[in-house]
Amino acid sequence: MRGPLGAVIGRYPSSDGTTEIGGIIKHNRKCRDVAFLVIFIAFWVAMIVNSSFGFNQGNPLRLTYGLDYKGNLCGDKHAHPGLRKLELKYWLNPNQVYQSGVKDSQFKLSNARSICLWDCPIPSEDSLNWVCDYPEGDIRLSMRDWINRNYDYYEFLTPEMRNTSLQLQGPCYPVIFPSVNVYWSCQFIARASNTSLRHWQQMGGVNINEDIVIDKSIHRSINSRSSVLKRYMADIGKSWPVLIVCGGLLPLFLSVIWLLMIRHFVAAMPWITVALFNILIITVTMFYYLKAGWIGNDAISPIIGEHDPYINVFGRELNHLRAVAILMTFVMVVSVLTSIAIVRRILMATSVLKVAAKVIGEVQALIIFPVIPYAILGIFYMFWISAALHLFSSGQVVKNNCNTNCCAYDLVAKKLNCDGCCGYSIHYTPHIAIAIFFHLFGGYWATQFFIACSSTVIAGSVASYYWARGETSPEIPFLPVFTSMKRLIRYSLGSVAVGSLVVSFVESIRFILESIRRKLKVSGTTSDGWFGRMGNHTSHGCLRCVEWTIKSVNRNAYIMIAITGKSFFKASEIATELIMNNILRIGKVNVIGDVILFLGKLCVSLSSAVFGFLMLDTHKYRAAHDKISSPLLPVLICWALGYVVATLFFAVVEMSIDTIILSFCQDSEEHQGTAQYAPPLLMETLGDQNEMQRLTQ
Repeated sequence: MRGPLGAVIGRYPSSDGTTEIGGIIKHNRKCRDVAFLVIFIAFWVAMIVNSSFGFNQGNPLRLTYGLDYKGNLCGDKHAHPGLRKLELKYWLNPNQVYQSGVKDSQFKLSNARSICLWDCPIPSEDSLNWVCDYPEGDIRLSMRDWINRNYDYYEFLTPEMRNTSLQLQGPCYPVIFPSVNVYWSCQFIARASNTSLRHWQQMGGVNINEDIVIDKSIHRSINSRSSVLKRYMADIGKSWPVLIVCGGLLPLFLSVIWLLMIRHFVAAMPWITVALFNILIITVTMFYYLKAGWIGNDAISPIIGEHDPYINVFGRELNHLRAVAILMTFVMVVSVLTSIAIVRRILMATSVLKVAAKVIGEVQALIIFPVIPYAILGIFYMFWISAALHLFSSGQVVKNNCNTNCCAYDLVAKKLNCDGCCGYSIHYTPHIAIAIFFHLFGGYWATQFFIACSSTVIAGSVASYYWARGETSPEIPFLPVFTSMKRLIRYSLGSVAVGSLVVSFVESIRFILESIRRKLKVSGTTSDGWFGRMGNHTSHGCLRCVEWTIKSVNRNAYIMIAITGKSFFKASEIATELIMNNILRIGKVNVIGDVILFLGKLCVSLSSAVFGFLMLDTHKYRAAHDKISSPLLPVLICWALGYVVATLFFAVVEMSIDTIILSFCQDSEEHQGTAQYAPPLLMETLGDQNEMQRLTQ
């Protein structure tokens, strides 16, 4: 049977039976859950080793640019020859591109001869343009001169070289098809230039296939799942200024403003929060409609730079945006209807928020404290995102193993070479996938850990306020926030580590099961019957409920850890028992308060998303060198970072409410149903008989 907590959180008797003063939340503490703290430290060491592998092996430029036939990365100034500013991958031989697109063909596009260029070649209107291989051997041209000549040195070729060029064996190749820059690869347009083709035939060149396959082959490669995933990851690296401003600085400013408004305009804040939430979610949905092309003419385009307006190239990113737009429409409708339904409950939320505002006014350091975990998380995220980009690009450049018969003229060897037709590709081993998953899990665990630490410190500070009868008392330390931080670091880091690990583990399991469910759905192995669909949705809903329950239990466990200094599991037991014994008394007030705070977090994160859309809509990210493939992932990350920052700051109000309510429950239990330490404002909120009757109806 659990004993009273007065000996821990109030005045406690000494060994000689007298009552000592100054024992607020200090007595009978020791280090808890040390084993989990050791596991957490070991995990961080493993995270550093794992990230070091990524920094050593990875190159984020691989996520954007392709490889040439020598295995060089386009745009790499250290390559041989130097490819600085030559960032566009161009396939020289149109027949090889055609062959790679023919059904059941063994020839792959990755083995087609490709080089890196400054811009995509286009056919001449009155003659035949050529694109020649990198100048080597007897071709005495510098790379700069080669670029200035539009990659054409056909006039310098020997008769033997001209003959092999007419056989599409190099070193020069005709420009028959127009091409456009699609995600840093030159996409052929299957519309051959009649003038260029006529000149080519008059010179005795071999037959060139003009089928639409030549278009689809490159398009299929550019729109493959791996290519789309690489572009999404590259978008993160290109939009880092947006992430800092919209994912870091803006939510910091908005969260502080929200806390100050809670402090001074608490009666109006629930109404402002609900109204602002509805406006923001409608705005974000409209932005998705704009970028999906369903409103206006501002849809995203995979083509980079100026191009013929009649050329239209489709990218999978547009489909993803349209799917998200449909999802956001559903979320918007549900959210607006729900916010309308809770309007009658807003007065209840106002009363409980007044208690939190009173606490913030007394313990004013609470408004400033979240800046500390915010700064720590900011530094961590910069390191973590950089390591993630390197891990995603940490494959090895290897030569393909192919059995194709093709020949190309070697300028160095001065002869036709039929042995080196295989191209290069980036090979990803299974251990890289494991390293990426480990890194993602570590990022989520670290985030939950820092949020939990922040919540525990706030809970300890607010508990000091409550058990001193809500007054400025000499029993409360001068700086309760920093005293609470000291207790956390000295005694309870292990308990916070195990709590954050439980949440991360459950979330990871849910993510894995969701991935398996989607793969089964795509492969068609799931049952399409009523029973199969019901089981699918039921399991998904159960996992969501388990995740929500664990997060709720964890939050209350952190409060009891701050108050009692118990281990995580013992604190969870105490908190659960208190809540179950007083569920009718505090349930509705707590739930409505949490709903308003949740809407407030969404307001901050949705504001980050809106400003992210606006920043990504500038010329820098639409048409210039840093063009992103889609605003989807950067905006989503801005939203997630904004939500994390808002969680850190809103925890001041959230944990204040929960801590005071749990303390009120314990106070009532220890004093036969009448709380002795509760502030008058809390008694007005929870103790009034008319209010109690209304809550329990």
